[in-house]
Amino acid sequence: MLYPTCNFLQKITLNWFANFEVSGKENVPPVGPLIVVSNHLSNIDPSIVAVSVSRRLKFLAKSSLFMGPFISTLLRWYGAYPLNRDRIDVTSFKWALNQLRQDGVILIFPEGTRSKGAMIKAKSGVARLVQMSDATILPVAITGTEHIGNVMRVVHPTGNIKVNIGSPFSLPKIDGTIDGAILKSMTDMIMERISILLPENYRGVYEINKRKRLSN
Repeated sequence: MLYPTCNFLQKITLNWFANFEVSGKENVPPVGPLIVVSNHLSNIDPSIVAVSVSRRLKFLAKSSLFMGPFISTLLRWYGAYPLNRDRIDVTSFKWALNQLRQDGVILIFPEGTRSKGAMIKAKSGVARLVQMSDATILPVAITGTEHIGNVMRVVHPTGNIKVNIGSPFSLPKIDGTIDGAILKSMTDMIMERISILLPENYRGVYEINKRKRLSN
């Protein structure tokens, strides 16, 4: 009950206070395990993606947000699960994998933390999760939330906030041991799918033309 209620209220605040626009809603697969991947600019991003994607989302959130029993309960009811970013968190990985094996939808911000606007280097955990789950990947690009720093601004979002949902895709299945180089390559493929949905000034280290120039 909390999830649809929060999303309903978030839509109201977005439509009332901000210039909110979503494109590509038709790209969301209606069924099957799905990993939604997005750039990360603000604390409001999970709810921004939640109101934009038609399916019920669950997501990993840094463990420090789970402050006390009340906040922890609310976050879990909304679909969040704590992630310890200081180490390899096997428990949270298993939780996400279990959700996908039940045809669920997991939202992941591969960068692992908020950027200041331009994309930063992603962590490879998302590629490993894709390989173990065989889930479809849905790239999502967010712009305009980088100025919403305070958590309380979630109830008063302003500015031009845009969500661009790209076409779903899959990564090739790798049999046997997957080394770090393969995971990095797959992670780059995922991030570049997000990058092409963003304006150039948001692409950061995943600005494709720049990457090609540096590799020549």
